[in-house]
Amino acid sequence: MLPPVAFDREGFLRRLQDWTPAVAEQIAAAEQVELSQAHWEVIHLLREYYREFDSSPAMRALVKYCGLRLGADKGRSIYLLSLFPGSPAKLGSKIAGLPKPDNCL
Repeated sequence: MLPPVAFDREGFLRRLQDWTPAVAEQIAAAEQVELSQAHWEVIHLLREYYREFDSSPAMRALVKYCGLRLGADKGRSIYLLSLFPGSPAKLGSKIAGLPKPDNCL
């Protein structure tokens, strides 16, 4: 049997290694976000960013990284807001199983 997945008070995973796509679906459902292929593209990109920089990106860094990796049409704040309302860096990181970005309230 798998150990239970632990979350902090804000719903972020306590242990990065607990993340799975099923956990992402669970977090997304709690946030009322239905994950599409476009969401998964950004989720995988967030996890790649974390592996590369050992931190969750702030919004400006996320926009720039998406632009570099996914193209200019997806490297825009408005695009990311359409997928992850409110704070794309914070909500995307949460669903991707990453720590809360440092500068997010």
